[in-house]
Amino acid sequence: MAEFVSVARRGDIAEGQGKSFEVSGKTIALFCINGTFYAIDNTCVHRGGPLAEGQLEGTLITCPWHRWQYEVTTGACRTNPNARVSSYPVRVDGDDIQVNC
Repeated sequence: MAEFVSVARRGDIAEGQGKSFEVSGKTIALFCINGTFYAIDNTCVHRGGPLAEGQLEGTLITCPWHRWQYEVTTGACRTNPNARVSSYPVRVDGDDIQVNC
């Protein structure tokens, strides 16, 4: 059973930005939007691009390699509705950001 794991501190991720972290053997992308944190798989399903390095506009991240777009709140792919990346629950305990994956 998965459990929440500390991955970052609140100050590690600037507002409107993303950053990648290794969590439980997975590489996840963690984003801060309006003070709320969201976690999805960091790997684009199209060609494996690093999503945390993409352009974030609102809740939409664009892969830097081939411009596939994903909702960071759900992992749903806007470019191909049949594709998605996993999304993970996030909680904040004080300044500690924790992800359950």
